[in-house]
Amino acid sequence: MRFKLTSIAGALLFVLAIVISNPTRVAAQEGEVTVIDEVVAQVNDDVITLSMLKRETKERVDALKQERKMTDQQAREEVAKHQAELIATLINERLLLQKGKELDLASEIEAEVNSRMLSIAREQGINSIEKLKEAMRQSGIDPTSVLETMRAEMMKQAVLQQEVDRKIYMGFTSAEIKAYFEAHKDQFRKPESLTLSEIYLSTEGKDDAAVKARATELVAQLRAGADFKAVAGANSEREKNGQRTAPQDGGSVGSFDIPSLREDLQASLKDVKVGAVTDPIKTPEGYQILRVDSRTPAGTTPAFNDNQVRQAMLGENNGKEREAYLANLRNEAFIKISDGYRDSVEPLLKVKVPAAAKSSGSDKDKKNKKP
Repeated sequence: MRFKLTSIAGALLFVLAIVISNPTRVAAQEGEVTVIDEVVAQVNDDVITLSMLKRETKERVDALKQERKMTDQQAREEVAKHQAELIATLINERLLLQKGKELDLASEIEAEVNSRMLSIAREQGINSIEKLKEAMRQSGIDPTSVLETMRAEMMKQAVLQQEVDRKIYMGFTSAEIKAYFEAHKDQFRKPESLTLSEIYLSTEGKDDAAVKARATELVAQLRAGADFKAVAGANSEREKNGQRTAPQDGGSVGSFDIPSLREDLQASLKDVKVGAVTDPIKTPEGYQILRVDSRTPAGTTPAFNDNQVRQAMLGENNGKEREAYLANLRNEAFIKISDGYRDSVEPLLKVKVPAAAKSSGSDKDKKNKKP
């Protein structure tokens, strides 16, 4: 769970999970030799290049360093262990993007991208996508790269939802739905919920220990009887358009079902009574202090809702069905993996792919279906 977004970069990370930076481009000067990127794998008419693999590797290294607090060397060693899985993932993703184009989903995805971008702009107090793009450039974010990533992520999900999830969802019979509900009634009780308010202290450009100490001091003041709204108004540091803004409604951030919260937030809030505050909670950008404004206990009687039951059943079935769908796409595709990667990647694809040195057939031969 994340509360209010602190910056344009934060908003984009919320939508994408991660923003891909531009691959390095080196312009050849007169008389210099231009180095051509190495092809790692060919997927029908597309290629996965070494620069793409390096970019994806860097993202995973950065994620491990931030999320698991690994050193740079530890993160690189961990990612290197799974390079074959990464290449297989890139092949699957390329197949999904090709299928999306075949299904003519581009216009639908573009509309969704524009809608998401406009929502981000409004959250940041910006009244147009073009102005948002300009603000992104000023923040060191390449809007072209961001938009490409959004399109790709949305396209992959749209294909899986249309080709797999929708069919599973609509395929359950009334008898199956009723039987599942009877066997999983506890799953359909309304969960306990909380209404929360927040004080947020940013660590951007500051000493982390000093910010944590300040947050601890504020917690002590609040527990000694200080007014939460007054303390929030004087100290909370959420930002909008690069400027600190006073929290609205005394720092209120809304109501949340407890199962929807991050595990660390659930743990921090577990024993906090109404009107009390948590200890400082570390986030990637700073520290949060949360006050429990109210608690609504879990419901005692499960309520049958056809859509909710179908969604729960879908969640239990779509993983296996999605993998089967991807396996079928791979079987119908022409996939050629370079010799340096072939032995480690081919077993993960569960499909026989031709060696690079033996790929001299015509386009009609570019299908590696199993007999």
